[in-house]
Amino acid sequence: MSVSSLPFVVGANTVEDQRARWERKRSRTAKELLETEHKYLEQLDLVLTYFVTILKAKGTLKPAVLETIFGPLESLYSASHVLSLHLEKGNLGPGLENFCQSLDLYGHYAENLEQANKTLKEEVRNNKSFRQFKKLQETRPQFQGRELEDLLPLPLQRLHQYKHFFRDLLENTSPDTAEYQKLAKTVKSVCEVSHWVQDIFDKRENSLQLLRIQKLLKGQKTQVLTPAVSVSLAYPGRWYIREGWLLVVPAKGEELKRRMFFLFSDILIAAKPCHPLHLLNSNKLSCQAVYLLHQCSVDKVFGHTWSQGGLLSLSFPHKTLLLMSSNQQEINDWYRSLTAAVRQLKA
Repeated sequence: MSVSSLPFVVGANTVEDQRARWERKRSRTAKELLETEHKYLEQLDLVLTYFVTILKAKGTLKPAVLETIFGPLESLYSASHVLSLHLEKGNLGPGLENFCQSLDLYGHYAENLEQANKTLKEEVRNNKSFRQFKKLQETRPQFQGRELEDLLPLPLQRLHQYKHFFRDLLENTSPDTAEYQKLAKTVKSVCEVSHWVQDIFDKRENSLQLLRIQKLLKGQKTQVLTPAVSVSLAYPGRWYIREGWLLVVPAKGEELKRRMFFLFSDILIAAKPCHPLHLLNSNKLSCQAVYLLHQCSVDKVFGHTWSQGGLLSLSFPHKTLLLMSSNQQEINDWYRSLTAAVRQLKA
């Protein structure tokens, strides 16, 4: 072998080594995907076998109630079962193509999950025969101490796992293969559905935060929620950001006033505790002011260095609000949150 041909041999070996490493990682990921898919199917099968099938036969729950609680669970099971059969045969490409057609089921399942849990609680509370049936089924050894409520979120947990498995497979597949294109399409589809599901959860959590704060405030004068808004439907455009106690610095040298502030995407609410001896509102807060953020500009008066605490200035057309904290990190966090909210609103 001539010296001049050595670089080409070394280069070829390097490429082959890389392909071998990809294949080893890919094989491990595919094996783990299949093993966890089998476990996932076993868990879904518990719900379908010991709940859905029997409840349908017995008529313990009305068909509409049954559909509300379990949603498209049977269809999700079928999609995963078909995927597992393809994985067992090593037919990853066709398996992914088929699986992608069922991905929207996960989004619909997420949309229904809150109502499913609510309906399940109502049936346990009001339907004695279902309550006894549920308790009996959950004592079976196959459930290993788990309740039905523990198993219903499984599809959404599995969706999160799919995203990581498919990404790992993509990263360890040669880009010049047809399977790489199918994997790339699958990863894109799974990520889109994951964002859809996360958006559902974010909106739901935001709704709960708005409702919690509305209940904290005395009376109905300050509307964090509009009257028609429920837990599942947040006021459009209003997002909860943060809350905390800050000191208000008066303009004329009076003593500092400790206030609770609630920051949303469009407003800032200042509140103080109601009198502790008040019969109805001792645990509530009284709204003192509502500030519109689109009219606000935020400046840090001091707290730029790692000194003790800091002071923020919030300027509105007819008022300047000075907010102080002895906690340096806290004042910095409030400054970042306020400036980001104002910038986003004005954009």
